[in-house]
Amino acid sequence: MPANLPPEAQAKLAKYSEAKTIEEKIRALEEFLSAAPKHKGAENLLLWAKRRLAELREELEEQRRKRRGGGGPRIFVEKEGAAQVAVIGPPNTGKSLLVQRLTGARTRVADYPFSTTIPVPGMLPYKDIYFQLVDTPPLSEDAPQYIPRVAGIARNADAVIVVVGLDEDALEQYRKVRDILAEHGVYIEKPRGTVRIEKGGEHGVQVLGTGRILDGTVRDVERLLARYRVYRAKVYIEGEVTLDDIEMAVLRSSVYRPAVVLANKADAPGASENYRRLYSYLASRREKSVWLLPVSARTGYNLDRLGELLFRRLEVIRVYTKRPNSEPSKTPVVLRRGATVRDLAERIHSDLLEYFQYARVWGPSAKYPGERVGLDHVLEDGDVVEIHSRR
Repeated sequence: MPANLPPEAQAKLAKYSEAKTIEEKIRALEEFLSAAPKHKGAENLLLWAKRRLAELREELEEQRRKRRGGGGPRIFVEKEGAAQVAVIGPPNTGKSLLVQRLTGARTRVADYPFSTTIPVPGMLPYKDIYFQLVDTPPLSEDAPQYIPRVAGIARNADAVIVVVGLDEDALEQYRKVRDILAEHGVYIEKPRGTVRIEKGGEHGVQVLGTGRILDGTVRDVERLLARYRVYRAKVYIEGEVTLDDIEMAVLRSSVYRPAVVLANKADAPGASENYRRLYSYLASRREKSVWLLPVSARTGYNLDRLGELLFRRLEVIRVYTKRPNSEPSKTPVVLRRGATVRDLAERIHSDLLEYFQYARVWGPSAKYPGERVGLDHVLEDGDVVEIHSRR
């Protein structure tokens, strides 16, 4: 993209970007595919449209299943615990056995490919919190019917675990998973830049954020959005992006999900060499944004390290609340690192923020036990917070 589309095809894409319901989006994409040119310059756009159409049909089926009262297999999983982590990988990497060993979930473990066909959640304990791991169908071009489902689960999750097998070329397995997810708008390696578009507003097209456009100006962005009948919007840019990135953001939102690669079967013959190749590759990527851990589901090697790794990778903290003259709660509130007393008050109840007076803090972020602080005080893992309000 851009693909030098004729006016009719451009109008169909504009119709897609304006559509409000899944049914409307499906019809618009079907009409676009019938009108779009088949020349080489449109190949990537046509590929995107076909994949997006498959995703939308999957979403529509999920909606219909819910309206029928829950009949049929569940596609998406409601979030529980401190964070939801999608466990993704090619066939025969031991993904389901890993989830079973880590959480006790009743995953389907078999010595043949594609034994998992629906998502299966399980809870991984770490200290006094739980991470929800969701086992997914194998991600492979040999089973394209599962790809939109798995990509949707990854998009909805807070993070992704990619399971590869060290008994084969683990680097090739990882690349295939990464590329398939990226084709569906889910990035597990930190991208060069990101674009988020909020349509509407009162001031035409505004380009906001700390990033920059490598090959255009704000006027170019205005002209691009006008082709999709978008005349008022806020375009948030972080990092470095191109006009192609902005055009793709009009059609499909992209997300970045922090990732951990579990290199399973560390006890297999040839595992050391396969691991070294994968390690060297990931160490060379942008900001070393994908973390790696060798494990063995069969022997249990390194499985006890995953909880701590996810805790650090997700950059979360545990904060304990207390009432005056009472003991701290046993169950922590899980927040993102850098969260403030304001974030904690909002999480507990909106009234706490509206009628807030002050807070007292015990723990790592306090200068002394019971320090009196305001809403902008930055919390740390293990803090105990007592909020005082006018009500």
